Amino acid sequence: MNISVFLFIVVVVLVLLVGGVIGFFLARAWFKRYLEKNPPVNENMIKEMMRQMGRTPSQKQVNQILNSMNQYK
Repeated sequence: MNISVFLFIVVVVLVLLVGGVIGFFLARAWFKRYLEKNPPVNENMIKEMMRQMGRTPSQKQVNQILNSMNQYK
């Protein structure tokens, strides 16, 4: 009876460890794929958006927009 309880505990711990490792790699792969499809907004994207709206952005305006976006992360 004592050995079966010990064996059960060891199996449960091993299953949890293996599940954690597999979950980590699956989440990492999903996040990499997500970032490839939806890259974070950068300076060039902001400049292009402003050009599409018919404005010629100055570096000061771009920095203000980047700072305001980073403020709410």
